[in-house]
Amino acid sequence: MMMSGIFFTAFALQWAAIIAMALLIVGLFRQVGMLHERLGPVGALTLSGGAKVGETAPLFELPSLTGGEVRIGGTSTDGRSTLLFFLSPTCPVCKTMLPILVSMTKENRQSTRLVLASDGDEAAQMKMILREKLSDYPFVLSTDLGRAHGVGKLPYAVLLGPDGKVAAKGLINNREHVESLFEAQRTGIASIQDYMARRELAS
Repeated sequence: MMMSGIFFTAFALQWAAIIAMALLIVGLFRQVGMLHERLGPVGALTLSGGAKVGETAPLFELPSLTGGEVRIGGTSTDGRSTLLFFLSPTCPVCKTMLPILVSMTKENRQSTRLVLASDGDEAAQMKMILREKLSDYPFVLSTDLGRAHGVGKLPYAVLLGPDGKVAAKGLINNREHVESLFEAQRTGIASIQDYMARRELAS
């Protein structure tokens, strides 16, 4: 009789512990949901300076280190957008972003072309082009291009629509940041800052 009482008590304690744990998990899920709601979507962080989203970007015609001339800006002759990626041979995050950008532009080759941009020592850029196997992509060397788009930190990307207007821009450190540029182009919401400002006005 005494053994059955001990067994019942232990059984009851186990169930109490399970219920308490379930309540704790539910509470944690609720907190995560509230935090997600407060943060909103995470996108590329836009820097001030340069052509703003919605403005027509300056037109550049520049020689490519991989051959030929590159037209950046203006109305697209093939109806595609241009993903302009600013990078440097000394930027480790830029190196990790390259395979992501190459993969994404291959997936969207019908609608988007990738143009790489940098400044500084040409020999160092050529080494990076060979090392990272970038010879299939236009690669321009221009300080003025970076200034025109307000590039102050790397890695940075600017998405130009087929009409030559800036569709989205920002610092990119992962695939989600790049996807946010295309999402901004699709929805017409310029950036994470713009999204949060609209939410503040709506609430």
